Amino acid sequence: MITVGYYAAAEDAAGTARERLHTHATTVGELAREVCERHGEPLASIVTVSSFLVGDETTRDPKTSIDGVSAVDVLPPFAGG
Repeated sequence: MITVGYYAAAEDAAGTARERLHTHATTVGELAREVCERHGEPLASIVTVSSFLVGDETTRDPKTSIDGVSAVDVLPPFAGG
């Protein structure tokens, strides 16, 4: 079980700020594919330009492990920074 947090445009596209998922994903890329399949194209177009907060680390690397992580946040580009 993992909690996925969505911020800004990702929240709008997913229709929620946070959800708990049962997943077999072991990497950021696998989790990203899963949430894109779950929420469709509006979220998929945002996820492709987003970074992910995994624990205390921000990454864009789809191979980043999420083993043992309880939450991953989807961080789309924010205006002004």
